[in-house]
Amino acid sequence: MMRKKRKKFYIVLVIFLLLIGSLGFSLFKPDHGVSSFVSIEGEQEFKEVYEEAMKGLPEPQNEKIISTSFGEVKVYTFLDSATANQAPLLILPGKAASTPMWEPNLIDFMSHRPVYTIDLIGEPGLSTETVKIKDEYDQATWLKEVIIALEEPQIHLLGLSFGGWNATNVIIQEELPQVQSLVLIDPIQVFGPIPLKMIAASIPASIPIIPQSIRERMLSYISGGAEVNEEEPVARLIETGMRTFKSKLPHPTQIRAEQLEEISVPVLAILADNSTMHNAEKSYSLAKESLMHQKSSVVLFSNASHALNGEYPEKLAETIQDFILTLE
Repeated sequence: MMRKKRKKFYIVLVIFLLLIGSLGFSLFKPDHGVSSFVSIEGEQEFKEVYEEAMKGLPEPQNEKIISTSFGEVKVYTFLDSATANQAPLLILPGKAASTPMWEPNLIDFMSHRPVYTIDLIGEPGLSTETVKIKDEYDQATWLKEVIIALEEPQIHLLGLSFGGWNATNVIIQEELPQVQSLVLIDPIQVFGPIPLKMIAASIPASIPIIPQSIRERMLSYISGGAEVNEEEPVARLIETGMRTFKSKLPHPTQIRAEQLEEISVPVLAILADNSTMHNAEKSYSLAKESLMHQKSSVVLFSNASHALNGEYPEKLAETIQDFILTLE
């Protein structure tokens, strides 16, 4: 019952994440600095809200910082002792998001295997960009270094939305024998571009200086009439990040079909049929045609929005687990 009550909230929440990414596509300007908080006060405010949002997650077994060529990466380990011996998931959040966004999913994921979560470099979170990330090769480098530093002989790499692009990008740029599979949850810029009308609609919803009432109306319109409640801990965290953090990452390039064809690991692509972030029919067709590994799979969630991880958390976890079991 609680999950049903949260459904509309997560529809808004995850779309909220992608609106920030869309804004990056439409208003991006080159900037030679690194991503950072705009002030000491803003950083403190964000960390307080982050700490509050983390209270909704299971207690991490461990947390640490991994140093990479482009910055410091915050890593959490979530573990259920009953599944501790399984190959873990490494999960990547969406644009402008961080570890707390996985609140609806962690318990279900942990029931099958250990889970690593990270805050992405260049996004609001507890990771820090110290060297300017200039392109997709730099993006792949730091993520590759994190995967190696985890020292897992086998790992399954999962990304949601912008995290799906990050996961795909590292696989097409780097040889990582420990990565056993790639799980993409309604990724952006992988199987198709974000529609222009969505980018246009996202702008007023994504700019902090726009009056809150207008931003909420636009978010409600984009999310099919769902109410927006920025007092929810994770939504409040995202809103705080919008105000206090400036991301200077390059916008993600569109993954090409020939690059998808060269992926050598099994891929599970989970697409939402009502996603506003791509044309679901075209994306489904491209994924089916381009993912060449015989154990790759493309699944279309019916009556699902881009926020499918919050709408169907149990179904999502079971779909992922069933896919991984075919590989073991």
